[in-house]
Amino acid sequence: MIKSMTGYGIASVDSDGTKYTVEIKSLNSKFLELSLRLPKTFAEKEFQLRNDCSKQIERGKVNLSINVEKASTKVNAAGIDKELLKHYFEQLKAVSVDLNEPTSNLLQLALGLPEVVKYEEETASEEEWKMAEKAYQQALAAFQQFRSDEGNVLEQDVKYRIGIILKNLELVEIEEPKRVPLIRERLNQFLSEAVGKENIDQNRFEQELIYFIDKLDITEEKIRLRTHCDYFIETLKNADANGKKLSFISQEIGREVNTLGSKANDANMQKLVVGMKEELEKIKEQLLNVL
Repeated sequence: MIKSMTGYGIASVDSDGTKYTVEIKSLNSKFLELSLRLPKTFAEKEFQLRNDCSKQIERGKVNLSINVEKASTKVNAAGIDKELLKHYFEQLKAVSVDLNEPTSNLLQLALGLPEVVKYEEETASEEEWKMAEKAYQQALAAFQQFRSDEGNVLEQDVKYRIGIILKNLELVEIEEPKRVPLIRERLNQFLSEAVGKENIDQNRFEQELIYFIDKLDITEEKIRLRTHCDYFIETLKNADANGKKLSFISQEIGREVNTLGSKANDANMQKLVVGMKEELEKIKEQLLNVL
């Protein structure tokens, strides 16, 4: 089964009046391009998240955000170093007296000096991280399910298009035997007009005709094309199916289709080959979004 690189998952967990929401969304990319948006309290968990995402998500342009909403806003009280404040205040007061300046705003000035007011850094407890991680795992599960569902849609589409290619190959096999009488007629008419019918060496003509038709033989191309298409379908069913491997197989399919077109030498067969190429291009476009 294949997975799409496009994915979306969101989950929320409520605990002790706090809501933890995790959202994950991704688009296709050759590599993992991970953008994290975390609260400052979880900054130390960034490395852990990046490692887990590289294993679980693998590829894609991914945006992951964690949002924490608290029912009651708790303000961390600031601490004041009283001794340092007094020291600054006395110094400012002494300078003001010496300079004969007013002393009305000295306290405000002293409060703004370094290390007087200290704020506690916000940190998350291990329990809070467990709640956020729980929301992350739920969002990741929803994200992976989305990818699987999208992958199933992509799988059905490329299967359908491989089926069209194989159907066109069957029609090519129907048209193929009709080429020989037409080629014989065209060459015969050309020679008759060029040298005259009575001057044509029929034995030599038949030899050259066989040589020419042999150059247009597409038996090997038909076998290889059918084999590559079967291998493509078989790979889709495998657990290790991925966009890169399927792209390589599609390139091989393209080579055989191009060779069929160059050897066709028939308008009806050329139309069928063009139809194959159109379907193959659509398959390649879809594979760009396969994980």
